[in-house]
Amino acid sequence: MKDYNKLLGWLFKGTALVFLGLIFLISMVYFNPFNLFGPIPSIDVLENPESDQASIVYSSDGKVLGKFYNEINRTDIEYPELPKVLIDALLATEDSRFYDHSGVDIKGVFAIVPSLLMGKKRGSSTLTQQLAKNLFSLRSADEYTGVLDNTIVHKIKEWLIAIQLEKSYSKQEILVMYLNTVEFGNRTFGIRSAAKKYFSKSVSDLNLKEASLLIGLLKGPSYYNPRRKPERALNRRNTVIDQMVKYEYISLAEATVAKTKPLGLKFQDDGETSGLAPHFRSYLKKIMINWCKEHKMFLYEDGLKIYTTIDTRMQESAELAVQKHMSFLQTQFNKAWLKSEPWTATEPDLLTRLAKASNHFKELKKEHDGNEGLAMLEMKKKIPMQVFTWHGRVDTLMSPLDSIKHSLKLLRTGLFSMDPKNGFVRAWVGNIDFTYFPFDNVVQGRRQAGSTFKPILYAYAMEEKGLTPDSKFPDAPISIPIPGGAPWTPNNSNGKFSNEELTLKQALARSVNSISAQLMNLVGPDSVVSFAKRMGIKSPLEATPSLCLGTGDVNLFEMVDAYSVFVNDGVWVQPQFLLRIEDKYGNVLEEFNTSSHQVINEETAFNMVELLKGSVEEAGGTSVDLRGKFNIKGDLGGKTGTTQNSADGWFMGITPNLVTGVWVGGEKRVIRFNTMTYGQGARMALPIWAYYMQGVQNESGTAYPASLFMKPDGNTKKVVSTEGHTLEEELIPVEEPQIEEVEVQDGFN
Repeated sequence: MKDYNKLLGWLFKGTALVFLGLIFLISMVYFNPFNLFGPIPSIDVLENPESDQASIVYSSDGKVLGKFYNEINRTDIEYPELPKVLIDALLATEDSRFYDHSGVDIKGVFAIVPSLLMGKKRGSSTLTQQLAKNLFSLRSADEYTGVLDNTIVHKIKEWLIAIQLEKSYSKQEILVMYLNTVEFGNRTFGIRSAAKKYFSKSVSDLNLKEASLLIGLLKGPSYYNPRRKPERALNRRNTVIDQMVKYEYISLAEATVAKTKPLGLKFQDDGETSGLAPHFRSYLKKIMINWCKEHKMFLYEDGLKIYTTIDTRMQESAELAVQKHMSFLQTQFNKAWLKSEPWTATEPDLLTRLAKASNHFKELKKEHDGNEGLAMLEMKKKIPMQVFTWHGRVDTLMSPLDSIKHSLKLLRTGLFSMDPKNGFVRAWVGNIDFTYFPFDNVVQGRRQAGSTFKPILYAYAMEEKGLTPDSKFPDAPISIPIPGGAPWTPNNSNGKFSNEELTLKQALARSVNSISAQLMNLVGPDSVVSFAKRMGIKSPLEATPSLCLGTGDVNLFEMVDAYSVFVNDGVWVQPQFLLRIEDKYGNVLEEFNTSSHQVINEETAFNMVELLKGSVEEAGGTSVDLRGKFNIKGDLGGKTGTTQNSADGWFMGITPNLVTGVWVGGEKRVIRFNTMTYGQGARMALPIWAYYMQGVQNESGTAYPASLFMKPDGNTKKVVSTEGHTLEEELIPVEEPQIEEVEVQDGFN
């Protein structure tokens, strides 16, 4: 008994010493001698944090393309707008004794002190403490950090700030401040933004299941992300509902009904990637982050004004053109593969490989202790998810495996449009959708160019060998020796040779392979590779004879750059998408200019334009539909491209003041049409270019009307646009083309 009393005495003394030490530490943090712990921001400072200013991206026609910011349009809300069910869910889950404490819950402190003394993080924070943490995090870390800075000091500062908040504000005001500052995931801050983002409704209209889901996100916005982890989000939502039953905010019957309901998301993407040209803005963000590092600035805080060359009217035309044709083409693709999958014959294990490479599978495998079989069974179970379709984004029940299959069968595209005279980038469409497919086919995607590479070969052959569009070659078989291997003997696309003498203009218009092979044999692969580099092709190219048929992988950005040489009198111009950057006060920080150099002489460039016009004008030309079917006005030319087994469809189109390239294909090369009915550049890519040009020529506000190519004889009259670049003067009056109505289909929310 004596030993027992002695033990109790030591425990009492030890506990007393711990709490005396804690009180001493709290006092030290509060008074902050010698700035050891860093000052505590006052309530006035916390109420008015230095708000970060978003950097704004402007188009060349003065429109806001988008913003770069830390917090998504946080808009404060007032207490009367908060539904009772939301407050009940919050208190039941986060702070059941909210109305009984004065900022710090003593019971929670008893639970948390031992963990803090051991340097471990633990919960039990009150709503007021969480608010203090949210407000404190908005301040500069350096300004309020002392020499002795650790978890215990941070927690003590939270306590002290929480007590100040409780003295300065009512409980209702604290609730409102908390809900206005807390994060809900997907770059969403504040309850108003969260209600809009996840359910497309106002806060006051939230019901039990919606309020419970949002409050459930507070524990871990990424871990319980309802878009990526719907099962976790559903379980967490139901836990919140159970908590509401526990604290008697709702009845068991109400909870039972609510827990049977699906998540019911109506997700509304209003972030950085919504709006026009999201792939371009994503690319621009990487450029700007590097620029800011070099200039010791902050993209998300300093309110920069970023002026670009994108024209919103042309960008809208490009996105509408993609939407119109790709939705049609996808329907034809689905019909073509109605009875089988595109990859079955060539890569039967493709779907399984992609599934096992997915993050979802890896997480499932980890949850099942490395058992791939159990993980794959989970991959086959249907769960709520949202998928992309050409009828809009659809909420559905689908297994992760089927979602991979669904995505894999969707055709992808890219469009890049540039003014060849000054390099100004006017339109940039990186894929069919950014949210689901952020991969950018303008700069990231490299695919075989097919016959769109032939004009580069033709230009070099004319420049080096003095050939002209009227130079003739026989459409006959040719065998090119390959060192250490069998000779290379290419076939024409139709498998036949006419044995006719064809001019270069006829040969390029009909995309005759045999004559391209003869030109390659005449000038040599090594020289063609070097010339392509001077034209702007930066992708690695293998110096083989087959390069004349476009076997090298390239991207849209560099192909458009190369074709611009033909239209710009033989001068290569670096594509330019940035005009200038200003600070938030309008002071110019940097202006941007492009670089250029002569690649081919003016006469060769003009001859190449004549060759490309042949694709539209010559009998048997691969682009004749541009006149008859699509009624594009003015002078134009182009080149279609189709790679082996219809894996890729290209169209490179030129007008006197615009060069635009389009690529269409699958995510994987095995995703392709099984016939040439639609599996060719003239059907896959050319219509997108045509719809785009209809929109551009029909838009009176743009500087790109239908016009004529001029021979470089020194007498071409120039006019100067408002942006300071030169355009060929329109020489003859033309009727305004009629653009077909483009039906924009709304997405399901």
